Amino acid sequence: MDYVEALTSLRDTDSGHPVPEVLAALTAPANRHLLEYVTEDPFGAHVFPGNETYSTEDFLDDLGKQLADTAPIHLWSYIPTCAYRCRFCQYPVVLVKGAVADDKATQWVDWNIREAELWLKRVPNLRDAPVGEFNVFGGTPSLLPADAIRRLLDFYRENFGFTEDTTIRFEGDPSTFTPEKLELLRSLGCTKLSSGVQSFDDEVLRQCGREHSSRMCVDFLRNAKTFGFDWYSIDLMYGLLDQTVDSVRHDLDIVLEHEPPAIVCTKLHLKSYADTRTGVAGVQPAAWQLPDYRDRLVDQGHRWPPLGEQYQMRALLTDGLQAAGYREYPTMYFARGAEPEKWKAIMVDQDKQEAEVAIGLGGSSSCRESEAITDVHWQRYSEAVEAGQIPLGSATRFSPEAQESRAIKMALTTLAPVRDSVHRARFGRSLFEEPWLSRFRSLADRGLLVVEPDQISLTTNGKTLVEAIINTEL
Repeated sequence: MDYVEALTSLRDTDSGHPVPEVLAALTAPANRHLLEYVTEDPFGAHVFPGNETYSTEDFLDDLGKQLADTAPIHLWSYIPTCAYRCRFCQYPVVLVKGAVADDKATQWVDWNIREAELWLKRVPNLRDAPVGEFNVFGGTPSLLPADAIRRLLDFYRENFGFTEDTTIRFEGDPSTFTPEKLELLRSLGCTKLSSGVQSFDDEVLRQCGREHSSRMCVDFLRNAKTFGFDWYSIDLMYGLLDQTVDSVRHDLDIVLEHEPPAIVCTKLHLKSYADTRTGVAGVQPAAWQLPDYRDRLVDQGHRWPPLGEQYQMRALLTDGLQAAGYREYPTMYFARGAEPEKWKAIMVDQDKQEAEVAIGLGGSSSCRESEAITDVHWQRYSEAVEAGQIPLGSATRFSPEAQESRAIKMALTTLAPVRDSVHRARFGRSLFEEPWLSRFRSLADRGLLVVEPDQISLTTNGKTLVEAIINTEL
């Protein structure tokens, strides 16, 4: 949509709910670029791309140097298996279903372990780098049969720098987190779970192509608590087809009734992650990314929530969760109590920003000097692993200026104040020098940020728009 259409969509709100304060900021002419960003809305606070093309071998050298003296890192094992493809999903996934599902899933565990062995051989410091959190993500790794899960976890625990402080987290969809699977994971040392609930509205789930029900989502919450998991997180999405503000209100009511330790709230993103490298996209677009497909849905009587309603949904979730004792840290990650989401803290906290290593199809790995993405095409990926090559598809480097910019962007996404003393210790100059001071003053003049004696702090509107701010102004 063009700028006039974006303004019209932004002003289209549900009269039964308050108009969010951020709408006034987005309609201001000085923030036109922010509105244009959120209209297109790529995923903007996940991968922080470099600004110079780089070789994957050089990235591995950079990583090895940083891991020689490192605080705890974040380690991923990405298992891309899914029983079906959701209509909003851009990620690289491999469908496994039917009689051969277990065999195909086991094959991906084999490839993941073989790739991990290649990383350990090429980057020896990886073996001893302390692991702060180990995440088995996907895809839907909870589809894996029990022996494959056991083999995967045993391999990583025996070959990487797991300590008594390492957290193990496992992802899955509500229908696959059966009591038997939860009991297995608990016995194998997993203390954290993450589940893509997306919505507690059965019709919204059906339109998304999800094959689980709201009842299964509630069962997951109850079972995770019953089996004694310290931390279990659910993903909620807003801006979905046929979703209303009242539907999101219903989602919030269920969350508050069951009080899970953590919730991640995500807006529907339709712009390809590959266009901006701020996320990892697979080899084919999601169904909803196709304009003709979206138009046909409208012709059939379906409805996409306008921007105004989407911000009402976001405000409803943010305000409701914070009122119930949840803390937003980093952006759109909500946890009960003072502790932030551990793996995100490892990645983005201003005084950490340690390396992450993602092993598996479409993994995103980074260190302070460069970043790389594993091949997203499953055949190229498997051929590389079979040939004894780490299947990295591309890499970028951060120039010295980009390293500094990246550090500020990451710190801002935590929504915590960005401290000048920490910045000066790392980069040898102040946040209150150019080129940063004039940018911060501009944001402050527009009510998005506050310049304080030793720190920079986002306002409420700045926190809402932080992804747009870091990707258009910094």
